[in-house]
Amino acid sequence: MFLGTYEYKIDEKGRTPLPPRFREQLHQGMVMTQGLEKCITVYPLEAWQNIADRLAAQSANRSKTRRISRFTFATAFMTELDAQGRIAIPPPLRRYAGIGDAAVIAGVNTHFEIWSRENWEAESELMENEAWQISEGIEDRT
Repeated sequence: MFLGTYEYKIDEKGRTPLPPRFREQLHQGMVMTQGLEKCITVYPLEAWQNIADRLAAQSANRSKTRRISRFTFATAFMTELDAQGRIAIPPPLRRYAGIGDAAVIAGVNTHFEIWSRENWEAESELMENEAWQISEGIEDRT
C-alpha cells in the first residue's frame, strides 16, 4: 500500500529518490506513465500487468479502447530502483507533468503519483474544496 506525500529534489539526470516504505514494494520493477491530471502514475509491475490484462480483454474494434491503449502504453516506461533507491524519470514524462527541479510523490493506495510542486498544490486545493462532496457520495453508497 502506498500512503503519504513526500517532496524530493530532482537531480541533473532526472532522478528522484523514492520514500523508503515505497521501495519495499517495488523490488520487481515498476512502470510509469502519464496520469490523467498532468502527473506521472507509477505502478508496481504486478499492478501494471493487471491493467494491461484488463485493456487486452477489451474489444480492439472500439476506437476508445484503441485510444486509451495508446495513451497508456505509448507513454509508459519500465524502470527499476537504482542502488540509492532512486528512479530516473524520462524527459517526456517530466515535460508532460511539468516537473523541474523538485517533485511531490503522493501515495494512492495501489500505486503512486509524481507531481510538479505547482500542479500538486493546485490538486490539493481541489481535493480540499471537494472532499466533503466526495465523502458524502461515498457514504450514500454504503
